[in-house]
Amino acid sequence: METRYNFRVVEKKWQQRWEERGAFRVIEDPEKEKYYCLVMFPYPSGNLHMGHVRNYAIGDVVARFYKMLGFNVLNPMGWDGFGLPAENAAIQHHIHPSAWTWANIDKMREQMKAMGLSYDWSRDVATCHPGYYRWTQWLFLQLYHHGLAYKKRQAVNWCPSCATVLADEQVVAGCCERCDSEVIKKDLEQWFFRITDYADRLLEDLEKLTGWPEKVKLMQENWIGKSQGAEMKFTAENGKEISVFTTRPDTIFGVSYMVLAPEYPLVEELIQDKAEAGKVREFVARVKKQSEIERTSAEAEKEGIFTGAYATNPLSGEQVPIWVANYVLLEYGTGAVMGVPAHDQRDLEFARKYDLPVKVVIQPIGDNLDAATMTEAYPEPGVMVNSGEFNGMDSEVARLKIIDYIQEKGLGEEKVNYRLRDWLVSRQRYWGAPIPIIYCDHCGVVPVPEGDLPVLLPEDVAFQPTGESPLLKAEEFLKTTCPQCGAPARRETDTLDTFVCSTWYFLRYCSPRESERAFDPEKVRYWMPVDQYIGGVEHAILHLLYSRFITKVLYDHDLIPVDEPFTNLLTQGMVLKEGAKMSKSKGNVVSPEEIIGNYGADTARLFILFAAPPERDLEWSDEAVDGAYRFINRVWRLVQHLLPEIKDAQSQYDTEFLGAAEKDMRRIIHRTIKRVGDDIKTRFNFNTAVSAIMELTNALYHYTEGSKEFPWHSGVLREGVKTLITLLAPFTPHLAEELWEAVGGEGSVHDQDWPEVDQDALREDEITIVVQINGKVRDHVKIPVGLKGKEMENVALAQPRVKDLIKGKELARVICVPDKLVNLVVRESKTKV
Repeated sequence: METRYNFRVVEKKWQQRWEERGAFRVIEDPEKEKYYCLVMFPYPSGNLHMGHVRNYAIGDVVARFYKMLGFNVLNPMGWDGFGLPAENAAIQHHIHPSAWTWANIDKMREQMKAMGLSYDWSRDVATCHPGYYRWTQWLFLQLYHHGLAYKKRQAVNWCPSCATVLADEQVVAGCCERCDSEVIKKDLEQWFFRITDYADRLLEDLEKLTGWPEKVKLMQENWIGKSQGAEMKFTAENGKEISVFTTRPDTIFGVSYMVLAPEYPLVEELIQDKAEAGKVREFVARVKKQSEIERTSAEAEKEGIFTGAYATNPLSGEQVPIWVANYVLLEYGTGAVMGVPAHDQRDLEFARKYDLPVKVVIQPIGDNLDAATMTEAYPEPGVMVNSGEFNGMDSEVARLKIIDYIQEKGLGEEKVNYRLRDWLVSRQRYWGAPIPIIYCDHCGVVPVPEGDLPVLLPEDVAFQPTGESPLLKAEEFLKTTCPQCGAPARRETDTLDTFVCSTWYFLRYCSPRESERAFDPEKVRYWMPVDQYIGGVEHAILHLLYSRFITKVLYDHDLIPVDEPFTNLLTQGMVLKEGAKMSKSKGNVVSPEEIIGNYGADTARLFILFAAPPERDLEWSDEAVDGAYRFINRVWRLVQHLLPEIKDAQSQYDTEFLGAAEKDMRRIIHRTIKRVGDDIKTRFNFNTAVSAIMELTNALYHYTEGSKEFPWHSGVLREGVKTLITLLAPFTPHLAEELWEAVGGEGSVHDQDWPEVDQDALREDEITIVVQINGKVRDHVKIPVGLKGKEMENVALAQPRVKDLIKGKELARVICVPDKLVNLVVRESKTKV
């Protein structure tokens, strides 16, 4: 064994051995319980960052731990290969997106191998490979054939520079987050998935996900945004009906104004011949440039403008002014809302800002709200007032009565509304999976036959600096024949949103080389669902929601046996430096390659696992990295020092006649086994698990240093060192392998069983109890385990400090709690001295 730990030699040695042996390859084994551990696959940008390192290190500990517990562990990795960054790189650097992406994949794969990650590389997939996107196209066709994929015209965010649709999340202050160009609204024919058909199930099944963080479930619940209420018909002054959805029909008599979305089709008609028309048009044009997130943010200023038109309240008959405002969205509800300032805080703030009337229609029981002086709306139930025939009713009762009334009179209907909108999957870009649709002048929209998949992306294309997709000018791609009638036809030039590719990749890992099907049903039956999914909380809504949706679709059509993809979910925190997320623009990036080059992969892993609980943000610390490196070297020196003593020691020995020091050492060994196992399995508290391993290391040093006057027990030492190495294996796999080999361990340390806790070793001969006087802790004392009653009292009373404190006092009562405490209740003595 080398005197000095040379991480460069050791890590390279074991990475090479693992690869030669195929150490992490896995096949289905019906005799073993499976465990599917999955970390979210990366976009192949070419460089790992510390967020990647944290994500993958967490997943690797979990995978290695469960393998040692005896599970058949699937731990795969792949690449989310399609996307706009590759296309932008092609334009900027005159390189094909395919060449750029595959070069990045090769580089990142080598970086991951340098981290010592236990991935089954025989299963890696890339969404940009024809063997993968063939089945993404197949997935599109399944939705199309079942009426879940359709095309319609809709106004979308459009970046003229990138020449593509942008999601609302990609629009910042009215500009494209990628190129900072001003975003416009554009009406386009777009493909959609009917995710709204699954809104109720996606919402209700959140209750099944007991292994998910509550904050993630709440985010999905809010995104789906189910609300129950009524849709009522107001009548504009030109006779046109304006439908309004409300969850509070009991407040209908309190409406003092109406607000339309800027995109509402009736706006232009309402402002014809109005003095306000010019200003309204300017306002509408400005607001349309803002994203949905900007317009609906709680911090965003609520702005509006009067149209000059009025509408009639269907119940009260009152005329209310019609406004246009930035906080109303055409896609949510009906695109029109009723303003009830007395009972909605947002409406009240808007009314005060623009001097609109406030009318109280629900009074709290025992109180009397004054509309003129209200600074806070009253949204709670109460007694109906100023509400015609519904006066005096409990507002909860009136809500139901009003719904019945409007339905009976034909003024509206009871309705359930959702914030969730159908998923727009079209992208006007090249580097994505082509949508498998053909347009024929005779047959119309024709799906590509499954036997003709994949529809390949043409390689010989030219990228223009305008950013337009080269598919628009790729004649060989565009021109085809109709599969139904054989007439000349053209292909769809839109490609699929990259989120479609990632909605099913976890299924492909089950049988990644399957050429006749997207996945082997029997292998999916064995491996699915994913037992532990790990990734950033930024994917809590879109990726996770879309994956749940696609899983349910496939389940409904008997293609897979599960209707939820991920049993447990861990969302890890970010890696920060100087209080900010690492980024090139901030100049605070620490390169994983630099850390691995200077300290080794095991140091990088140990630091990032020890520095903070996984779900919290982690603050980078150069000192802590150095501390992790010193600890690894300390373990190395310990094993090197003890190697002559333990290498040939007996693994089995009689524990009955061990001395006190040996019993203490074994107690620490098995207490550490229990702590580390519990911390990983039940809490994912890797930081406290590593802390326990550090304490075991200290105890082994202390045992050998404190026992110089008599021989060390080689059996206890061997047990302690082998346990230390085994517990370290998931965290520092290279170090553990090298030390395991050095102490004569058989095979790979990662193929060993996780150590079992010896309950007898945990039993203590002595225990420290608390001595209280009148309920206050005054002393601690060691007593034999199991001592009770009078014996505990005698030990407590014999302590010098206790004697001094109760001297001259009368002992009124003694309370003994076995193995925990003695409480002496004393009072002033009645005897005069």
